[in-house]
Amino acid sequence: MTGETEVTDVATQPTESGADLTRSRLIEAARKAFGEKGFHATTTRDIAAAAGLSPAAVYVHHRTKEDLLYAISRAGHEAILTDMRAAIAGAPEVAGKLEAVVHAMVLRHTREYAAARVVNYELDGLSAQHREDIEKLRAQIQGIVRRLLRTGVADGSFVVDDVRITSNAIVAMAIDAARWYRPATDPAPDRIASHHARLAVRMVAAAG
Repeated sequence: MTGETEVTDVATQPTESGADLTRSRLIEAARKAFGEKGFHATTTRDIAAAAGLSPAAVYVHHRTKEDLLYAISRAGHEAILTDMRAAIAGAPEVAGKLEAVVHAMVLRHTREYAAARVVNYELDGLSAQHREDIEKLRAQIQGIVRRLLRTGVADGSFVVDDVRITSNAIVAMAIDAARWYRPATDPAPDRIASHHARLAVRMVAAAG
């Protein structure tokens, strides 16, 4: 040690640019507007007003209203995939992995229920190319659950008559929590997530 005070050069620290901040404001405003009015009923003027910007400013950062929906949907699906992969890595055996995966999915869909409704229930507003991209992400989500079910069947942990149908049911159950969840009247997200996670394991567990 030299005894000198270390000085951090603030100018070298990464910061979010003004353009990035504006894009973030627009995405958040669009997410809120789509959630309240639906994609088709929302206008560019609605989004701009919610973001405190002029309608022309929207087109500086996003070519169309649909581009905003795609950005929101892609970010939401990628976040779920990240949660699921982390959940798998943190559990030692297949039943624990399935429970952790469902818990992670339901937790995000209830904590961020308003955004999750846009991500999952406004897909018909996407262009064909963007819808194809999102469907690939959704296939990855389904694939994670199907692989867990197949692994559990192979090692005797699970009994599943039809892996595809069962995985569809489990994923649908997790996603649908966003549709019916109401923070003012429903239990806390963690409690709902734990309940769904245990239920998913009971659906497939082999008799002990």
